[in-house]
Amino acid sequence: MNQLCTRDDLSAAVNSIREHCQLRPRIACILGSGLSALAERVEADAVIPYSEIPYFPSLSVAGHAGRLVLGHIKGIPIAFLQGRAHYYEGYEFSDITWPIRVLRLLGVDTLLLTNAAGGIHRGWDTGDIVLITDHINIPGLAGNNPLRGPNDDSFGPRFPAMSAAYDTELINLARESANRLNISLREGVYAMVGGPNFETPAEIRLLRAVGADVVGMSTVPEVLVGRHSGMRILGLSYISNIAVDSSSKLSHVASHAEVLNTGAMVLPRLAVLIEEIIQHI
Repeated sequence: MNQLCTRDDLSAAVNSIREHCQLRPRIACILGSGLSALAERVEADAVIPYSEIPYFPSLSVAGHAGRLVLGHIKGIPIAFLQGRAHYYEGYEFSDITWPIRVLRLLGVDTLLLTNAAGGIHRGWDTGDIVLITDHINIPGLAGNNPLRGPNDDSFGPRFPAMSAAYDTELINLARESANRLNISLREGVYAMVGGPNFETPAEIRLLRAVGADVVGMSTVPEVLVGRHSGMRILGLSYISNIAVDSSSKLSHVASHAEVLNTGAMVLPRLAVLIEEIIQHI
């Protein structure tokens, strides 16, 4: 739990949201880079800028609108977070995951996470959608973890297991939903790095050697805090760029503009897939 904020602070954030809307969603979806428009599919009851919610981090990265959208998809109550804060913006991991604690107190028990990621797996291509089956937490292996510090036992245990961080039933549901929609779905391991720089060729070769299929700068802290508080987690990446792994490929320079452009291309497929998954949870 954020060491600078208390349970009372969490309650203040929840109460602020409920002043705008009394909806109590059990499902929430966090939208990664270039995916904020997915929330336009919601029949919105309230749209709340993060700046109006106590202790929510402000966002500085293009492609992250910074709004909480509460409403319904096909009659199902849901919360969409249009964008997330990142470690490279100067936040602590406890700040980044503050919204997850707030969502849990709002009643959310199922969390869908989306992100843009660099493609490491050979043969996968820009625009592919990847179902995350596991992750490698590079900052966490060095001790930088949102669960570091005093544990709030009312949320979860001191030492939460991550052997099944991504919910098996939700993974199967995502597979079935993709099959029904005839959407190709890759499956693999997401590696989190700190950013904001894109990775060097040597770093990409290292990540591939330890089993990573895609790499990004988010998501894992949210998984840790979500699982700590008992949430079921489903993660989806879209490959926004192919990671450079040798000097012979240096003519391709990764950029955030490429990430946003790919997001716009993937958006229609990812939108219908997420809607299909939500309807069958």
